[in-house]
Amino acid sequence: MPYLVEFATRAIVDLEILYQEKNAAESHAAARWYNRLEQAVYALASHPLRCPVAPEVKKMKRKVRQLLYGDKPHIYRVIYEVDEERLAVRILTIRHGARQKLKPSDLM
Repeated sequence: MPYLVEFATRAIVDLEILYQEKNAAESHAAARWYNRLEQAVYALASHPLRCPVAPEVKKMKRKVRQLLYGDKPHIYRVIYEVDEERLAVRILTIRHGARQKLKPSDLM
């Protein structure tokens, strides 16, 4: 049974910023990249546990996972958690892989 993929407000803002930064409205290549990112995120509906637990999880009380998307040096981390009871995947944030590690406040 597929999981529902839902986005936290922060993840929606992250996607909007990425769309603008990549200039996806003006560039076919950037739009294709952005669309493939969205496809990768929605693919979590079928196998949400396939991605590893985020390394920062040891310091947090939440079990968050990360989907890595892109090629070096442009790898993005899709940080999410799986709610087994509701059969839902909640996308928490999308950030460049070179950014500092997550803090609990980044997941609000």
